Amino acid sequence: MSLDTGFDSAIEMARLAKAFVELPELTRGDVCDGAALWGRHAMPAQDDDRRLYWQRLVNLSQLAPVDRPAFEAASRGLTSFAFSSDVDLKIAITGFDPFHLDDHLAQGNPSGLIALQLHGRRLTVRDLVAEIQCIVVPVRYRDFDDHLIENFFAPRLANLDMVITVSMGRDGFDLERFPGRRRSVTTPDNENRKAGGTPEVPIVPDVPDGPEFVEFSLPVDVMCGVTGDFLVTDNRVITTLEDGEMTVGNIQQLENKTSVFGSGGGYLSNEISYRVLRLAQSMDLDLPVGHIHTPSMQGFDQALLKRVSSQTQALIFTAIKSLR
Repeated sequence: MSLDTGFDSAIEMARLAKAFVELPELTRGDVCDGAALWGRHAMPAQDDDRRLYWQRLVNLSQLAPVDRPAFEAASRGLTSFAFSSDVDLKIAITGFDPFHLDDHLAQGNPSGLIALQLHGRRLTVRDLVAEIQCIVVPVRYRDFDDHLIENFFAPRLANLDMVITVSMGRDGFDLERFPGRRRSVTTPDNENRKAGGTPEVPIVPDVPDGPEFVEFSLPVDVMCGVTGDFLVTDNRVITTLEDGEMTVGNIQQLENKTSVFGSGGGYLSNEISYRVLRLAQSMDLDLPVGHIHTPSMQGFDQALLKRVSSQTQALIFTAIKSLR
């Protein structure tokens, strides 16, 4: 697992220096350990995911390179992910860091906020106790190439009852029915690195062998019934090299097709869903797994974020309450 932020990078250092000028809440502060930083920010009342992201970078910039990977892993919830002993249902949720920071330095990410708000949350499902544990994932191709997702979930997946990956997406909520195997966007990551794929020549990242498409297994019907400010869609639109863009009725229609865009696109949000679903398949687990794309947000909009957060939580709680 690679979690070194590469602070020799002029891009990262310039972005951090600029942030001190443009983001008034950012403080230099003392270096604390990563778990303590995570604990300060993962709480139900959290209303801004950017605080964790930027404070992590500040602290990393003050650490020796050898100490950065452990600090970062802990500050993302990766090392403290554990359920209480009295829990019946174990739910894992992942969010992402902010991205597109060179376009909007103040950018937030609703999915990261959801993970911080829901970490440790408990709810009752009939006579069972469900608990949610969360992590926040980097928007960096190299971490995915180094199998961050598989390394984290492989020893845990068999003991989970549901996995929901979340990222920022389009206009409404999309339940991404058919994640694809390939990277096909030229969008850079948070290190300004590109994956190398395009819509004309989509590439296969270093993922375990598997089909070109896999299928979402969360309770779509009940989730699509969740009402709020935004439409919830069972998104079945994918793109293949052979047939272009199409709306798919079932996974069998995608046999012998080459993925360009999964229903979740061709970026890391699509990829995290594919990787977890494929891992569950390879372990022969009948486990509800799927991806929620939230409505997008340009920059930071507290009022919009509150509306998105409220409906995302309703979608997640509805999915959890459908268990057993």
